[in-house]
Amino acid sequence: MPQKGMRSVFFNSPISSSVPSTPSSHSSRPTLSDSMVEENLKVAESFVMRWRPDSTIVGFLFQGDDRDEARKYIKAVMGLYKSMHSLASRDSSSQKLMRAHDLMKIAMERLQKEFYQILSANREYLNPESVSGVQSPTTISTRSSVSDFELESEDEFRFANESIAEVERVSMSAMADLKAIADCMISTGYGKECVKVYKIVRKSIIDESFYNLGIEKLSFSKVQKMDWEVLEVKIKIWLKGVKTAVKSLFEGEKILCDHVFSGSVSIRETCFAQISKDGAAILFGFPELVAKYKKTPEKIFITLDLYEAIADLWPEIDYIFSSTATSMVQSQAVSSLIKLGENIRTLISEFEMAIQKESSKTPIPRGGVHPLTRYVMNYISFLSDYSGILNDIVADWPLATKLSMPESYYGTPKQEDSPITLRFAWLILVLLCKLDGKAEHYNDVALSYLFLANNLQYVVEKVRTSNLRFILGSDWVERHESKIKLYSSKYRRIGWSGVFSSLPRDVTAEISPEEARESFRNFNRAFEETYRKQTSWIVPDQKLRDEIKILLAREIGALYGEFYTRNRVRVRRVSGSDHAVRLSHDDLGNYLSDLFYGHGSESVGSGSSSHSSSHSSPSSRGRLAR
Repeated sequence: MPQKGMRSVFFNSPISSSVPSTPSSHSSRPTLSDSMVEENLKVAESFVMRWRPDSTIVGFLFQGDDRDEARKYIKAVMGLYKSMHSLASRDSSSQKLMRAHDLMKIAMERLQKEFYQILSANREYLNPESVSGVQSPTTISTRSSVSDFELESEDEFRFANESIAEVERVSMSAMADLKAIADCMISTGYGKECVKVYKIVRKSIIDESFYNLGIEKLSFSKVQKMDWEVLEVKIKIWLKGVKTAVKSLFEGEKILCDHVFSGSVSIRETCFAQISKDGAAILFGFPELVAKYKKTPEKIFITLDLYEAIADLWPEIDYIFSSTATSMVQSQAVSSLIKLGENIRTLISEFEMAIQKESSKTPIPRGGVHPLTRYVMNYISFLSDYSGILNDIVADWPLATKLSMPESYYGTPKQEDSPITLRFAWLILVLLCKLDGKAEHYNDVALSYLFLANNLQYVVEKVRTSNLRFILGSDWVERHESKIKLYSSKYRRIGWSGVFSSLPRDVTAEISPEEARESFRNFNRAFEETYRKQTSWIVPDQKLRDEIKILLAREIGALYGEFYTRNRVRVRRVSGSDHAVRLSHDDLGNYLSDLFYGHGSESVGSGSSSHSSSHSSPSSRGRLAR
């Protein structure tokens, strides 16, 4: 509303309040003497008529640094009020009482005008950021009553504020002025008029602040019809503005309202509720609307952001909206937390179901990391960043007894294991069981073990490099590192069995040159076949790749090196050439160093079945209990 329009609300209609009724008990109170009553009326009339709203005096009582006239005005009004009580106890229809009543109406119009002026002219200094930055309630209370306002000298005021920043100084001065007027108007029975001005001005500031923050009122139907991209923008705006809204806007308004109306608990609580409840309902109702939006697992992170924002601000929310008059705001914030928590639990359940329902059967080329592994572990590692609030959310949502985890996978659950620890461990187990089934789609058993090693390595590395390492613990990591070693060992034993079996069982035993030459030829054939096939396989993780190659070089190299050293010369003497001995010990190492980069062209699953047919399927060897 334009300023001119706001002024017309306050000042173009007569004040409707009358002098508060005097209880019958007042007749027993001591009354002022006639001379004192007359003196109070004379002083009051002098000030009131000089500062009446239609006076030719330019300016305001509460303006600049000089408050001497304002103090005297307040003192004259309070004297007038006392005289009215004294006159009413004697003769409620006396001419002096009617005269006093007329003066009080004019005085209240002036104070109401002054009150509005202070609120309007000091918007910059009474903004929530400035008010909430005022040092403390005790600092504010240095001018907390009419009597303090009357007695404080200008020298004392300047001295007390020498070290205070200009914004805080002006803010405190305006707050003291507002309190002095409010105390006077409330104590003389004109609190309703004072509160009316305050509510209209301050509520407009809250509305303006919400507009600047970009937080708008939305209905359930409007939110449901929004595209997710549009709603996501509004969520991010809300997340950016909610802290400012609570810690600056509402906290600042509460500080100001509590100070200005400190003389009446009921007035300050009702007044603050009326200026803040609409904005607070919009602010804390929005997350609940989001919680009811269409659910997909990817929305869980921004939903957690909403939950975390309210949870982090709860101490401030609980304090600011602690009165009975604002209890509905607390209820709305709690309702949003409950709905968001339910949404998050649903999304986690749907995420688990999505893992279980993933049904692709095409083997991943070259035994690499499955997209499901990447997706699930990225999802869970991001979730681990919210482990604190997730613990609260899943605290009353334990794993069902039928979902208990095998000891070989998790060990024995401990009493101190948090709910989210068990939940994350379970989700990873669901993934690993799914990968166990996918390993069966490879024709080559050795490749299936390499696939499992690659994927478990990815899982463990994600755990090690995220908050999951603190949640699942070192025992979990060590247990699964051992399992990676087991998969690697089975890959080497099965994948290179033809190479190992091409050499004599005892490479140190004495054999004939013909037998040695035949063994060299068998080894060349077996190594070439295995090498050609496995150059198309891949181990993306450098650490795992190096470990496998080092162990292969050590195991094959030890056997072949011993055989090579003992029989190379003998075979050459018999055959007259080294054609049968095509690989030196160094050549073997060079070839092995080229493995696991996926350079070969062999299609997945087309490995020779001659090596796999004599070995049981890896899935039948109990890698993961299901």
